[in-house]
Amino acid sequence: MNSKEVASDVPKISSVGMDDIDEMRTLASEIWHRHYADIIGTAQIDYMLAQRYSPDVLCAELMRNDLWWDQLLIAGCMRGFASYFLNAGAAGMKLDKLYIHHEQQRKGYGRLMLTRVETVARRNSSRRLTLAVNKKNHGAIAAYEKYGFRTVDAVVKDIGDGFVMDDYIMVKQIG
Repeated sequence: MNSKEVASDVPKISSVGMDDIDEMRTLASEIWHRHYADIIGTAQIDYMLAQRYSPDVLCAELMRNDLWWDQLLIAGCMRGFASYFLNAGAAGMKLDKLYIHHEQQRKGYGRLMLTRVETVARRNSSRRLTLAVNKKNHGAIAAYEKYGFRTVDAVVKDIGDGFVMDDYIMVKQIG
């Protein structure tokens, strides 16, 4: 049975499957355009969405054994997602993406998703979580700090086409 066949208001986290790619791409576009327009602008949003959420990229990532994609389902609809992978051997895990639809924010769903990431990290003997967050994404920075992350570095990374990612690197020890 597909996880979306039974609709419930109780939030559920499940793995993203190949049949979820289109819905995830739509949700990513909606979240990014609403949230990041004032931070990085529409041109960079479109560029990054094309880089990171193309069907080919997502299919390849879903096939990997060291990378996980989870979705937050509420009433049978995807309302958030997370992606994370092992890095630095098994000593660490990188939280690459964690997005919750704006209508579902501040309801504990981000913490729920992060708890799932930490559980998978521990199962894989990871002792720390690392993430990159845009320096101007003040709400996310505050949330990550609340969840125990600490800023350890600042980086500017050229991602091509004249765009950069201007991020803080945050780390949380989990074991």
